[in-house]
Amino acid sequence: MQVAVFGQTSPIQQTPTLQRSEGLGDNNDPLNARDAKSTNIKEFERPPVEDYKIISVKRDTLYVDTTLTIEKDYKFNYLRKDRYGLLPFANTGQTNNTLIHHFDNRRTTPGYIANARHFAYQEVEDIKYHYLPTPLTELFYKSAFEQGQQLDAFFTLNIHPRLNMSIAYKGVRSLGKYQNALTSSGNFRFAGSYNTKNKRYYIKAHWVAQDLSNQENGGLTTLGIEQFNSGDEDFDDRSRLPVNFEDAENILDGTRVYVNHHYNIIQKQDSLKDYSLRVGHIFNSENKFYRYSQDAANDLFGEAFRQTDFSDRTDHEETYNELNVVYEDKKLGQLKFQANATYFNYGYDAVLIQGIDQDGDGIDEQTVRVPNRIQTTTIAVGGGYKNKIGGFDILGDAQVNVSGDFDGYNIYGEAGYAIDKDKRFSASILSNARPAGFNHLLFQSNYINYNWSNQEAYATVKTNTLTAQLDSKKWVNLKASAATIKDYAYFALDPVDSLVNSFQTSESINHLQVTASKNIKYKKFNLDLTATYQNVSGAEGVLNVPDFVGRGSLYFTDRLFKKALFLQTGFTANYFTKYNLNAYDPILAEFYVQNSQEFGNFPLLDFFINMKVRQTRIFLKAEHFNSSFTGNDFYSAPGYPYRDFNIRFGIVWNFFL
Repeated sequence: MQVAVFGQTSPIQQTPTLQRSEGLGDNNDPLNARDAKSTNIKEFERPPVEDYKIISVKRDTLYVDTTLTIEKDYKFNYLRKDRYGLLPFANTGQTNNTLIHHFDNRRTTPGYIANARHFAYQEVEDIKYHYLPTPLTELFYKSAFEQGQQLDAFFTLNIHPRLNMSIAYKGVRSLGKYQNALTSSGNFRFAGSYNTKNKRYYIKAHWVAQDLSNQENGGLTTLGIEQFNSGDEDFDDRSRLPVNFEDAENILDGTRVYVNHHYNIIQKQDSLKDYSLRVGHIFNSENKFYRYSQDAANDLFGEAFRQTDFSDRTDHEETYNELNVVYEDKKLGQLKFQANATYFNYGYDAVLIQGIDQDGDGIDEQTVRVPNRIQTTTIAVGGGYKNKIGGFDILGDAQVNVSGDFDGYNIYGEAGYAIDKDKRFSASILSNARPAGFNHLLFQSNYINYNWSNQEAYATVKTNTLTAQLDSKKWVNLKASAATIKDYAYFALDPVDSLVNSFQTSESINHLQVTASKNIKYKKFNLDLTATYQNVSGAEGVLNVPDFVGRGSLYFTDRLFKKALFLQTGFTANYFTKYNLNAYDPILAEFYVQNSQEFGNFPLLDFFINMKVRQTRIFLKAEHFNSSFTGNDFYSAPGYPYRDFNIRFGIVWNFFL
């Protein structure tokens, strides 16, 4: 499979596979037959749902799934992903605090800017391609908080059996319950795929434009926190709680052009020719900028160069080109060789000149020009292998940076074995080295403390991860990983001035994670359970995680009105143990480590009633209904309370034209 991730080895191409959705629900609903037919229109019968195929950039193939399962309930949110392990902020479209950490990143170049804004930023792997017998439309709607809505509209059709086009827009606007917490975002996607009649040439491409804007208030003031914690009914109107400021905003804006195409030089035409050879090219050009603007400087962040009307803008451009050759043989398996070049242009237009007081007399004897831009081209080479040997599925890839300012490498290997039809075991090993994120290497701001250049000082971050996984519906789904991180980069409060800064620890960090999940069904009742245990040793107070994170759903399902309606109703509980929850910095749009306050040990209970009628799924949820009687101790980050009780409504509607 070919995946374009900047500066990272693209795993070798997989043969497209049709995968069916998992989970208990109305999977046995005769939708494919019952909903596809019309007693009034005899001249047309809609093709079965299995013919409406969704193809990922990795060439994995799913079909359009209109069933209603508990997994669909978990994904019915702003991100449209299962948020297990994430703790969302109070307003739709704001960021999420990370409870469960994963150390499986395979980049060999620096990470993103403004990581807290990237939860809703759609990456290459989030864009899907389709093959359809008839046009398809999907509409997603969900109510927001105070004067707002969220909508995701998608349309796709095959203009020709070999040419598919799709267009989509996701828009969110929500005022929120607290002062100066408005969110407004838009994600536009246009994608297409094509192959020639002789099946020698294939291409997938997309163009994406995204803007994610959030008003920032710095969280509640000390008085506001006291008033929130008191539970006084006078402050049930959260807009009355004082916040640190009401004049700031940050925005992440990005556009991307992506092209992934290959040409089959030698094809597998019959049983006599059991080998193939193809050449491919991946192009990925992305331009982003992140901007923090504020009307007046605030002492919360220290001294500032300019006191009013300032705006800090960070530009980030990456252009990735990959050439690859893939040889596939029935006996040898699939071999891939590739070389890629990534151009980086990251930084600022302004130049910072810092004075140095060498003798401590208060007079600067020397001035230093701080670098304001990182501009380089990184060249990397690598390869991959995939085969099935004696019942084992073998997969591996490797890459090393051979030229440019960034040192890095990635080695990955995986083996899987199907014990029987229900049980599959797999294990993987990852060894990765890459620079710290761009925000750690270089940052500039109007706030004096938020200026640093660490490209020369910081070592590459080295990660080694071992993972084992058992998938079994009858037994349990179990996943365990052990990671060791060396030269970990993080944000934290500087003990000198108590302001946020970038740090790197030379001590090794050991992270252990075990996750188990199981769905138990008894007649019309279901119990879905997921639990995660985490442990960190090594550098103290650098990587904070809760020891336990859990989620459980108890729900009832049935068919009503002569099986015309499928009902799903029940409760979901989320919980994590108390720990030093990371704090949020709106200037960086990053989370930083704090070791002075513990949060957690509060249950989050939701009640839901979900229904499905034909291709329409209807969702009604009472979120955090226990907020009024379990205490006002629920926070998404220090100074940022979690959501109060709220009733949300929404639908997902598929149109098969």
